[in-house]
This record gives sequence, C-alpha cells and structure tokens, in this order.
Amino acid sequence: MPISTKLTELATKPLPKVISPVTHAAIDWSTAGAFAIAGTLLWKKNKRAALASYLCGNLIGSLIFLTDCPGGVWKKISFETHGNIDPGVSALVASMPNLLGFSEERESKLFQSIGIGLAAVRSLTRFDEGSSNEETRRRAA
Repeated sequence: MPISTKLTELATKPLPKVISPVTHAAIDWSTAGAFAIAGTLLWKKNKRAALASYLCGNLIGSLIFLTDCPGGVWKKISFETHGNIDPGVSALVASMPNLLGFSEERESKLFQSIGIGLAAVRSLTRFDEGSSNEETRRRAA
C-alpha cells in the first residue's frame, strides 16, 4: 500500500464516520465518471495515463455497480465487503503511475491525489448501515 494512502487512513481513523452509504455511492460514481473523462482528455497527451484512468474508472464503477447499497445496481456484494475492498482500490489507484511507468510525469499526481481521497472517504464512511438485503449480509459473513 502506498505510504500516502496508509497515512491518510491513519489520520482519519479517529474521526467520526460522517459519510452515509448514499453519499459514498455518489462519490464512487462521480470518481468513476471523473476517471472516464480524464482518460478521454489524456488520450492524446499520455496514453499510459489515459489507460490507467479507464482502468481505475472501470474498477470503481464496477465495484459500486455490484454493491448492495443505495446507488448500487446489481447488489451482489454487501456494503461491508465493499468497505473491505476499498483500501485495495485506493492503493491500486495511487500506485497506477508506478505500475504503468509514468510516475515521474505530471499526470501521476492525479492518481496519487484521488487515491488519497478514496482512502479518506473509506475511513469516514459508515459501512454498517449500507446493505439492506439480508442475503448479501449473510454472504459477507
């Protein structure tokens, strides 16, 4: 896990959980859309950064699409499981420039900052309120 996302989680851990499942879903959908737009804007400038944007947007969008929470569509995983997956997502987003070889370029800051933001959102979300479906709660346990 990149040090920046780990430090963000440590800094926000003692803070109260103020983000509701609805707000978390809206943030995830917005982030997925922002990555899709960033990929389009970066395509002529930096193909690796554009590809990373599309990958991250697809990952975040697919995760919220499959989550049992307000804003989720297919509801195959519980909101608690979504919360357990989120640290890996934020770490992957932040390390994408290193994985695709553009860590020294300006575009890498986009991924690092969004990775930090995702870690903060995860730490401030009330994951125990999310799933309304008992079946997905049982599957997660």
